[in-house]
Amino acid sequence: MGKPPNLYTFPDTDELAKSLRAFVIDAQNAALERHNKFRVGVSGGSLPKTLAKALLANPSGDDDKVNFPKWHIFFADERAVPLDHEDSNYRLVKEELLDKIPEEMGKPEVYPIDTKYMDDIQEMADQYEQTLVKSFAARDSVKIPMFDLLLLGCGPDGHTCSLFPESPLLRETEAWVLPIENSPKPPPKRITLSLPVACHGIKIGFVATGAGKKEILRKIFDTEEGHSLPCGLINTSAQERVSWFTDFAAVEGVQFPSRRGSL
Repeated sequence: MGKPPNLYTFPDTDELAKSLRAFVIDAQNAALERHNKFRVGVSGGSLPKTLAKALLANPSGDDDKVNFPKWHIFFADERAVPLDHEDSNYRLVKEELLDKIPEEMGKPEVYPIDTKYMDDIQEMADQYEQTLVKSFAARDSVKIPMFDLLLLGCGPDGHTCSLFPESPLLRETEAWVLPIENSPKPPPKRITLSLPVACHGIKIGFVATGAGKKEILRKIFDTEEGHSLPCGLINTSAQERVSWFTDFAAVEGVQFPSRRGSL
């Protein structure tokens, strides 16, 4: 048995962002030592705003610098909408983070969906999988791509990426990217990383804040039922490779031991 996931909690999002920055930069620096690039999968929701607060702060020293030109940003899930649509995760990340990066910091390489496949969601998923194949080496030599860092959110039902509770997609073992025709949350057509890929990150960070998350976090961390929710499945599979960044309101009533205020 490995060690359990790390649950960090902070009095506010400013303090959370400071520790999230340290977590991300540690993952970045380790990745640059391994292969001189930093492959990151990000989701949407409230995560991009918190991420921007973390990454666009002034560095405290030479070992606290974000090396954006070495970043390769992929999407943990995406909606089958135009890139400038209000439901697009790409648009959200672009507006909250990418457009705000000062020119002197350089720009990351970003891999959006190919919107010409919006009417063929299976083809969109296949094409995005090919995008991963090109970055993570040939499909037959890499069984599952290993992101240097996955940054994920947690929905009020325990979903993450676009992997929803009790979805048959949770049983997929081969594909890297999956199509969704009838998401329980609009918009209905999406693509998502598969559960094996979401569990396989070298580091996995969840960001969950606000009192609206306390019931689902209590379920995920404190109940057997919660272990079978998508977020719980990643906790169980990836164990100590998972770190949760929460505020006090989100973990009110959670019995699972949390560490307050620091990594």
